Amino acid sequence: MSVGRLPAARTGRSSSAGTARRLLAAVAVLAAVAAAWMTVSPAGAATGAVGVETVIDGRPATEATELHPMRLDPRRPITLELRVTNGGAVPVEVATVRLQGQVIALTFFAYDTSVGVVVPPGGIETRTFVIDLIGLGGQATGLIEGSVAILDGERRSLASQAFVVDVRGSLWSVYGAFGLAVAILTLVSLAGALVALASSQLPDNRWRRGLRFLTPGLGLGLVVVFTLSAVRAFVPRAGRWAPILLVSGVVLFALGYLTPSPDDEDDEDDEDDEDDEDDEGDEGDEGRARHDAGADDPSGTTPQAGSGGTTASPPARGGS
Repeated sequence: MSVGRLPAARTGRSSSAGTARRLLAAVAVLAAVAAAWMTVSPAGAATGAVGVETVIDGRPATEATELHPMRLDPRRPITLELRVTNGGAVPVEVATVRLQGQVIALTFFAYDTSVGVVVPPGGIETRTFVIDLIGLGGQATGLIEGSVAILDGERRSLASQAFVVDVRGSLWSVYGAFGLAVAILTLVSLAGALVALASSQLPDNRWRRGLRFLTPGLGLGLVVVFTLSAVRAFVPRAGRWAPILLVSGVVLFALGYLTPSPDDEDDEDDEDDEDDEDDEGDEGDEGRARHDAGADDPSGTTPQAGSGGTTASPPARGGS
């Protein structure tokens, strides 16, 4: 019976030999995706010689950091002072000023104000206006990377200034609801993958098993990012949320990739059945051997317990 199991052992060794290469390839793919996200220029980056400086409620935006963010309270408006410089040779028209906040390249709040300012070549223009943050409490909450951008008449970004904002919104805002929905979907996806693993219903292909666990892994990373942002633990910049998603995705993908396949479990069951059949066959051979030994005894006598011999018949008496 050992001869029948040798091919399976060779197959197991050959399949495990490529495990490291496949995992490295998966890590490389996910790392490339994360690097692409991290190297994308932020929306509204400065273009040409146009620059913008922002002061909110008397505080320069350059002073708004993670430790001392710019506080945005939905219950009161803000006063925004805008200073636009044009170092080019042609006039620049600023049609709109946009205050916005983004997380993972998703915009969760944005307020546009029309200004209609024309900045001459080499000139500087300053404008001050009030922005009413109506509805901000239902849009976002926590530490978010905000920015003020100036747009031209075709809604193209001319320049922007980024800073950290602390939105005093509600946990039941769009931002909080989005994080809660991601958490629920992640739990459902992870539970489904674990149930499939326990019931041996995962695909035979290791890559497909890894992808089955990759989805809850990425979801887990998103939950961590949104939770830390909502509780004001950190600002979810690209240099932070991308590694979190990368690590959580790779870890769960590796766990799914290394899970035992249904074929491996079936092979173990088959081996157990073969061992049971071998034991039954050996017992049957012993029984037949004992039967054959009894059939070959020519005396036909039956040993008596305790005597070790045979019982002789009494001599017959002759008639008178």
